[in-house]
Amino acid sequence: MAVVYLGLGSNTEPEAHLKIAIDWLQVKFSGLALSPAYRSTSVGFEGDDFINLGARIETDLDPLPLKQLLTAFEDSNGRDRSTPRFSDRVIDIDILLYNQTISDDAKLILPREEILHYAHVLRPLAELAPELIHPRLGQTMREIWQAFDGNRSYLSPAEITAS
Repeated sequence: MAVVYLGLGSNTEPEAHLKIAIDWLQVKFSGLALSPAYRSTSVGFEGDDFINLGARIETDLDPLPLKQLLTAFEDSNGRDRSTPRFSDRVIDIDILLYNQTISDDAKLILPREEILHYAHVLRPLAELAPELIHPRLGQTMREIWQAFDGNRSYLSPAEITAS
C-alpha cells in the first residue's frame, strides 16, 4: 500500500463540498487522516475565500490511476475544467506526495511543486505529517514550514470534519 498525501480545497460552498470529499475519501481509501483546515484568500484572482486542508490516505492504486480517480470525483461533483487555472473551485484534490516518489512526468509531477510555494498547501501538510521527509529536499515538512518565507498572514483556522 502506498501512503499518499493530498491537498483539498474549495471556495464554492467549501464546508459542504469538502465534507462530501472527506466522506468519499473515508469510504474509498484506508488510513484516512486529516490536517486542520485553513481559510485563505484566493490566489491569482478575485474570488471568495478558500478552505484548504491536507489528507493522508493509503491505496494500492499507482499514481496516474489515482489521479484519474480523483479527477473523476472532482468532475462528478461539479468541477468545471473550462475555467482559468486560478479561478473558483467547487472541489480541488491534488496529489502532493506519493510515498517518496519523484516524478517529472508532465501528467503528474511529484512531489507537487505548490508545497514549496503556498502556505495553504504547506501548512496543512506540515501539521498532518511534520516528520515527513520531502523527497527532493531531504527536509521534514516541519523544517520546510519553519523556513517558509512566503506569505503566511492570509491563513486562518476553519472548521471541516468527517462524519
